[in-house]
Amino acid sequence: MNPFRLLRFFGARKRRDLEFFPPFWLTGIRISQQNHWRKVRVKLPLTRFTRNMGGSMFGGSQASVADPIPAIACSRVFPGYAVWTRALTIEFEHPATTDLELRFDFPPEQEKIIRKELESRGRSTPTFEMGYYDKHGQLCARISNTVAIRPRGYRRKTGPEPGGSS
Repeated sequence: MNPFRLLRFFGARKRRDLEFFPPFWLTGIRISQQNHWRKVRVKLPLTRFTRNMGGSMFGGSQASVADPIPAIACSRVFPGYAVWTRALTIEFEHPATTDLELRFDFPPEQEKIIRKELESRGRSTPTFEMGYYDKHGQLCARISNTVAIRPRGYRRKTGPEPGGSS
């Protein structure tokens, strides 16, 4: 089942709902958000469940926690649209040997651009930049997350490209 359907099933309307979302139970995340999901901070503790064999934070834990944040933020800022993660890339800058804080900000300029695209085209595919910082404020991982914002019930056209060969 799609994780966002599960979030809807569990009623993930508040930050605490995401903390109790089953795939995140063992990570021990704590979420704080301000200004209606326009500024989100997620604490990802370094525990036996998030530590890799080298003693630093497991990259999979970082990616899985970062994945839904922009999509959830967009679904709150632009209600009435279907939103999902289209692509996520993560660049590891330094080993994370302490708890991490994911810092996501939804810039007002980007919100205006998305709103304009939704009004003119009915859809938008923005990319958000965010990062994980250790307890000393050092950037440990740089994340680029692209989300798809589409009308509810949107179906991607399938089949051969016009003018192309089969």
